Amino acid sequence: MVMKIATLAGSLLSVGCAVAAQGAEFRTTTFAERWRDASANVEPAKASDADLRLDLAATDQTVLGFGVCASELSWNSLSALGETDRKSILDEMFSKNGGAFSVIRTPIGASDFATDFYSYSETPGDFAMEKFSIERDRKALLPLLKEILSRDDGTFKVWASPWCPPLWMKKSGAYASKPQTDPTWPKNDCLPEQRVREGEDGFLCDYAHFAAYAKYFRKYVDAYRAEGVPVWMVMPQNEFNSDQVFPSCTWQAKSLAAFVGKYLGPALEGSGTELYFGTMERPSLEMARTILDDPDCRRYVKGAGFQWAGKGAIGKVRERYPDLVLVQTEQECGDGRNDWRNARHSWELMRHYFRCGVSYYCYWNLSLVDNAMSRWGWRQNSLVSVVPAKRSFAYNVEYHVLKQLSHYVGRGAHRLKTADGDWLAFINPDGSVVVAFGNAGPARNATVAIGGAAWKVPLPADSVSTLVLRPDRR
Repeated sequence: MVMKIATLAGSLLSVGCAVAAQGAEFRTTTFAERWRDASANVEPAKASDADLRLDLAATDQTVLGFGVCASELSWNSLSALGETDRKSILDEMFSKNGGAFSVIRTPIGASDFATDFYSYSETPGDFAMEKFSIERDRKALLPLLKEILSRDDGTFKVWASPWCPPLWMKKSGAYASKPQTDPTWPKNDCLPEQRVREGEDGFLCDYAHFAAYAKYFRKYVDAYRAEGVPVWMVMPQNEFNSDQVFPSCTWQAKSLAAFVGKYLGPALEGSGTELYFGTMERPSLEMARTILDDPDCRRYVKGAGFQWAGKGAIGKVRERYPDLVLVQTEQECGDGRNDWRNARHSWELMRHYFRCGVSYYCYWNLSLVDNAMSRWGWRQNSLVSVVPAKRSFAYNVEYHVLKQLSHYVGRGAHRLKTADGDWLAFINPDGSVVVAFGNAGPARNATVAIGGAAWKVPLPADSVSTLVLRPDRR
């Protein structure tokens, strides 16, 4: 790789400033103008004036994919459109000419963007999982996943995690971990006396329930594979510290370690499905160490996933466990306004997570009905908004911000180490160099240098922009 990068660097330098006139591509996104081609505005510059100097040999983690999460509400919104529009949206997101997504997260049972509470094992005491069934998923999740996978070029990956185990495996006997007390929001199934708080085990942590739940996971991945949806990887619990009004389950880290290392890992052997730790939504390295320092867990755990406040732990985890593959599991999902403030935050999150070493990056809601609430009473952002009454849709600005990276940064790219600043840089397997810039202030110019060659690009106010430099193929 070092020899290849040196060759690519020499190729770029041999072209010098001619790349700016002939081979550079430059696109920008603002709230008003999205995915605008401004390649003609790239100019040669003096390397001595550079804001950012790139060393093409200073590589970091490998980028393995960008993606989005599937949910029942996403499928319901897309189903409100005609087949042509639905196909157009998925073609755009999952084609190399569009968003180039290749990673799809899906829930194991109900998520907070399901239409209601459910699991795949509703028969109390069914420790053998004889009544296990994914029948409900044939209504929404499987149709969405199969339609996405029909576009698979051999690189797509589906991964999954539960928000909540079956009711009869929980201490409370409720899917939610705490009651819904806001009178303006829909009620959930948790009474005050059933509440389970953060730091407590919501799961019945004994041999019989651990073994049954591990079998539940294996039944799930086998059933999905039989449907033509192979699950590349599972994580044992979404946000294992969070007591929520929607489907959720809190775990103590030591209990999760016991389940993962002694039950779930062995149950998945031979399934073709890998096991990652997550999703972690707290900034505590100690919580992660409880699982990742456990020898039984480390035998099976190949990677780790982080979201929300977990972003405060990911850098420490990478430093302590450099062999783990890191995943950003759920981009913070906003308030349904789909405005520039949220789009700017999307860029800041991408910048943070990639600098902390993630190889996979996942957005949350693929598509939602415009301004609609979840089953549990709140709005979130999405890449696409659908207006069912008009059978119309629109791509939101966060899609274009994500596309500023996902379209250009290919599978197998390496992030380039850079000085601190509002930018990210990558080198692709084909030798192209991708530099993404954020600009939260007024319009300005930025200059990038590689060796003695430099390029000046105009950054619009409140924008995210991408410069692509391609090596000389002559």
